[in-house]
Formats: sequence, C-alpha cells, structure tokens
Amino acid sequence: MTDNNVMKGSAGTGLLVLSLLVMVAGFGYAAMNMAAHGHAAFNTDANVAWGQPISTYLYFALASSGLGLLAAVPLVFKVKEYYPVAKRCIFLAFIILISGMAVLAMELGHTFRMIWALPFGMQVQSAMFWMGVLYALDLLFLLWKFQRMEGRDWDSKTTLQIGIASFLGVLLASGNLALIFGMMSMRPFWFDPSLPIYFYLTGIASGMAALVFYTYLAYGFDRGKMPAALRQLMEGGLPKLFVTLLGITFLFIMVRMITGLYANAPEINLVWSDYILASPVYHISLWGGILLPFLLLLSPTLRVQPAVQVACAVLVFGGLFAERYFFVVGGQVIPLFKGTWAWDISQYAPSATEWSLTFMGAAMIFVLYVLGEKMFNLSDSPADTPSGASQPAGAKATA
Repeated sequence: MTDNNVMKGSAGTGLLVLSLLVMVAGFGYAAMNMAAHGHAAFNTDANVAWGQPISTYLYFALASSGLGLLAAVPLVFKVKEYYPVAKRCIFLAFIILISGMAVLAMELGHTFRMIWALPFGMQVQSAMFWMGVLYALDLLFLLWKFQRMEGRDWDSKTTLQIGIASFLGVLLASGNLALIFGMMSMRPFWFDPSLPIYFYLTGIASGMAALVFYTYLAYGFDRGKMPAALRQLMEGGLPKLFVTLLGITFLFIMVRMITGLYANAPEINLVWSDYILASPVYHISLWGGILLPFLLLLSPTLRVQPAVQVACAVLVFGGLFAERYFFVVGGQVIPLFKGTWAWDISQYAPSATEWSLTFMGAAMIFVLYVLGEKMFNLSDSPADTPSGASQPAGAKATA
C-alpha cells in the first residue's frame, strides 16, 4: 500500500528544518537573556510571580492529559472505531508533555535543580511534588503503551492493564495539577473545588484540537490521502465528539464566569469584571476561539469539511491558550492579602523572553512530531495487521 503521509517526504523535512530553527532561536534568545539578567528577563514580580511560561506549561500539560484520555476511548473502553487515532494520541501526548516540561524547566530559577530536588526532596505534603511524580509516571506509561503498539500488541491482557494504569495516571496527574491552584485559599480566584473538572474538560478539548490538526498535517490537509478507517473516523465520530467537548467546555467556562461575577469577594468578581472581561483579547479568544468553532461544528454539513475541522482546531488552540493565560495571571492580579481592603489590579504583560519560551515549546512539538511521523506509522491500528502476522508472545485478544 502506498504511504501518502507527506511528513515522510520533503515537505516533512522542510517543516522539520524550519521548526528546528525556531526552536533553537527561541531557546538561544531566552537562554542569553536569562544568563544576562536572570529572572528579571521576565515581566513577573512579587505580585504576579507566575506568568506566560507557566500558562504555556499548563496548556501543554493539560493538552497532553486530554490526548491520554482520548486514547483511553479505544485502548481502555474498547470503542474500536477510534483505534486509527490511538497511536497518534499516545505519541502526541508524550511529545507535548515533554515540550511543556522543557518550557517549565527554562522558567525555573535553577533549570536543572528539579531533576534532583523533586524526587529526593520528598516534600510529600506538596502538590507540586506529586505533580512531578505523577507526570513522570504518565510519561513512563505513555512510552510503555507506545512500545506495545509498536510491537503490534493492542489487545493483550498486559496492554489493557497498562492502558488502565495510564488512564488512572492521567486523571491523577491533571487532577493534582488542578489542586496546585485549587487548594490556594489565599488566591480566591483559583480556590475552587470544581477546578479538576474544569481542567479535564478544557484539557480534552485542547487534546482533540491537537489530534485533528496534526492528523491532517500528516496528510497534507488532504483527507483523501488518509487510510480508509482513519478517513471514515474523521468524517463521522471524531467531529461529533469534538463539537460535544467544545459545547461542554464553553458551558463550564460560562458557569465559572457568571458565578465569579456574582461573587462577593473582590479577588474574584473584580478579576472577572475589571481584568478578564475588560480585555478585548479575552473576548476574541472566548467568542472566536471556543464559541465560533462550536457553532461551526454544530452544522452536519460543515463539520465534515476538512477545512472547517482544521480551522476549528486552530481557533481552539488560540482560544484555550488565552483561557490558560487569563486563568494563571488572573489569579494573581489582585495583590495578595490586600484585595478585601485595598484592591488594585497589578499590571503584567509577557516579555520577549517569555514569548520566546512559548515559541520554543511550540516549535519543539513540531520537531518531535515530524520525527515521529518519519520514524513510525502513527495511523497504525489493529485492523491493519496482516492476516497470519505473528503476534507478540502471550498476546491474546480480550473478549
């Protein structure tokens, strides 16, 4: 069978070189400024200590978790229609999480300290300690699952157990990431027991957008080049799931907004009224980056169009990236401990160094993705296994 994956040819090589140049330039610029100025290269201060690099990491980490949850649909819950995207989900989840960790590492004051401080510090009462542990386990399970699929073992008992462990690990990792923000009672904008649900929903919507975009990218945005099973999924179940996720995500964001506007704490209602909703960027991201794709995909005629699916994925990228930014920064713009008696809106805008880290992380995803498409068959599925092909030892299909 002819392989129509354009990433394996000259187009992929060109994108690889371009992405590598952007990644190196972003890293070099950030490293140079941080070496010369330290953390002063960022526009953060005592009030807004977490800026765009943290929101970038949060966006990547939750998109990775969302892809892990999507992969569980065929690999754990055995909805076999989604097998053609399972392998690409796992690979994307791995490389997006690695890229997010690279951005986070650059944001730290001592980049390599986390390598030994997190595992050996044993700060077991810290949610950040468990973030490191759980996401490290997430990476391990993603690699393990991918290795089993590379060995054409999709349905053995061991593979199923790895899939279940990975599914639980993703839930714990992203839920724990929500607790890092949600347990901060001194930050009322973040202090919310429903935050894990918000992270799950927005994460899986981010993951779905990444899956749609990168799947089309692999075939030059031409669905006719895709394998039959993958093409059928992109015409049927996948866009329906995409629109469902966007609808629930938009509803949850609106609930948080309305509840926040009616809160009697200035650290919440003033953040919404005087910071978030006062920003034209937020309105563009919310209505154009989340609501508009939802409305487009609601149409049975439009949602099967490749151009509409790709455009919606790109819009969701921007919409949910902005959502992460305003969430992270919004929780800090009212000065700590002063909001109830001397409130003020702290001013923050990302520096060029912070933007360079965002571009570095995004370019790193493209570099790793193109390499993955060149080295592996990410559209592989059990249906592609030739009849009579040998199975891994001990691999028995589950009932």
